[in-house]
Amino acid sequence: MKFLLVALNAKYIHSNPAVYSLKAYAEAHVKEPELKDGRFRIETQEYTINNQPDEILKDIYLRKPDAVGFSCYIWNISYVLELVRDLPKILPHVEIWLGGPEVSYDASRILCREPQVYGIMMGEGEETFSKVVRCYLKRGRENQESRSSSFEAVEGTAVRSEDGNVVEIAPKTTVDMSSIPFLYQDLKEFENRIIYYESSRGCPFSCSYCLSSLDKSVRLRDTALVLKELDVFLNNRVPQVKFVDRTFNCNRKHTMAIWRHIIEHDNGVTNFHFEISADLLNEEELEIMSRMRKGLIQLEIGVQSTNPDTIREIRRTMDLNRLKETVGRINRFGNIHQHLDLIAGLPWEDYQSFRNSFNEVYEMKPEQLQLGFLKVLKGSFLSEKAEEYGLKFKRKPPYEVLSTRWLDYGGILKLKGLEEMLEVYGNSGQFRTTLQELYKEFETPFDMFEALAEYYDKQELSGISHSRMARYEILERFILSQVPDKRSLYRDLLVYDLYLRENLKSRPPFAADQEPFKDQVRAFFEGEAASFGYLKEGYEGYEARQLIKMAHVEVFRDGRAVLFDYKKRDALSHNAAAYEIGIWRK
Repeated sequence: MKFLLVALNAKYIHSNPAVYSLKAYAEAHVKEPELKDGRFRIETQEYTINNQPDEILKDIYLRKPDAVGFSCYIWNISYVLELVRDLPKILPHVEIWLGGPEVSYDASRILCREPQVYGIMMGEGEETFSKVVRCYLKRGRENQESRSSSFEAVEGTAVRSEDGNVVEIAPKTTVDMSSIPFLYQDLKEFENRIIYYESSRGCPFSCSYCLSSLDKSVRLRDTALVLKELDVFLNNRVPQVKFVDRTFNCNRKHTMAIWRHIIEHDNGVTNFHFEISADLLNEEELEIMSRMRKGLIQLEIGVQSTNPDTIREIRRTMDLNRLKETVGRINRFGNIHQHLDLIAGLPWEDYQSFRNSFNEVYEMKPEQLQLGFLKVLKGSFLSEKAEEYGLKFKRKPPYEVLSTRWLDYGGILKLKGLEEMLEVYGNSGQFRTTLQELYKEFETPFDMFEALAEYYDKQELSGISHSRMARYEILERFILSQVPDKRSLYRDLLVYDLYLRENLKSRPPFAADQEPFKDQVRAFFEGEAASFGYLKEGYEGYEARQLIKMAHVEVFRDGRAVLFDYKKRDALSHNAAAYEIGIWRK
């Protein structure tokens, strides 16, 4: 028999640790001969939602599974159900299972609505899947004709009984985190993909919008085991490892052991991503962070709102002043990328309140500020209070908010436009110098992005895939519409930002004429070829004519000459090093 575990990821670079965990756990803990000799095989297969359904159906058909399990989330459930409805037409005897957060909280309803689904595994999957495997093994030995009776007693499943009624048994046990085998025995399977790693489950907090709050007990994987497994990533120079722990720093001893280890065994390449609560960090943790290699770790910090009424209503525990102070200190370290989150559509947050939240978080100067929109998740406490809050949200996944008692659909639309501008111009990091100056022209940063979004709408620029250079040209036109008397300043800032990112092959129309400085540029690079005063690493042995193509000198309208070194890039911003080399005159 073959049980195929299927993941449909949002992007190719993503991987799904859930299906690998189910397979590894069952193969380690179901001590039955059929698993050892290959008579019962568990296979995994990952696709993306960008694959055509026909491609996936064909691939599953050719694998000839007897049972298929789909991992279900808000981003793939519609796609999964499309496959589920067609799969029995080509594999009529296959038994289809669903699992994951998108089906765990209304399993009975899904079974009633989707007759093709044989069963649903709810909650954590490792123990439940292993019991399902044992039932299949028992059925095979006894050659049972019944397709349901053997599963009715399995904790954590919902199945149909022989009379057609749904039998649902809630999960009662949680898995010992240290009993899950290491998922990455063969890293070749994950080349060019993000590695996800789990050192804990559960969350100590009770945020009403989040499903992690339903499991308040935090369970840690044995720290010594974690360190041993991290060595696999470090020894193989994996580019990035993303910890999926909901609040990584909720246990100081565990946190410090991991951070000390990755400092001591730093390979100069691997980056570790952690989701943390910044207001929980203490002096010892901050001190060790200050000593980390630039780019060794990056932090995702959920703020969600700075409105105290909102924070209280969503049952979030957060010391905002402490958070601001901590984020500021980490910023001053200059070695850690910080990604801060906000959610639009929360209770008690109207448009003006969200404007305040945005400005407070923007002023914390994170490398990225992600503006998300509330998802009213099935099973969350917030979903139970949807009527009280006047929450109107989309019927289909991802159940995104359309309006609330405090924020109408028009406000949501305005924030959608602002969010696009934030992503393109703020979070891309490609316009940083320009934006730092531009937002001084507005009352607040929010107002700057809001005005830019309105400009896009009026010029009918929204919804179009613009080239990178086009984005600069649009921003230049927007700036001229706001502060026409500062044309020269902002044109130079835009050119500066452009050359920080790359050595341009074609110059933008708003760049200053460089023809008068050709002789000075040539003389400068001849001097560099002789002495390498600025260009040091990676330029040895090259002549001036080659250096001119490898680096760039730009002379701005005020006479400042700036050298851009593309072999020396910042580990956080990825910008080229820039050196002011003098004041040049025509």
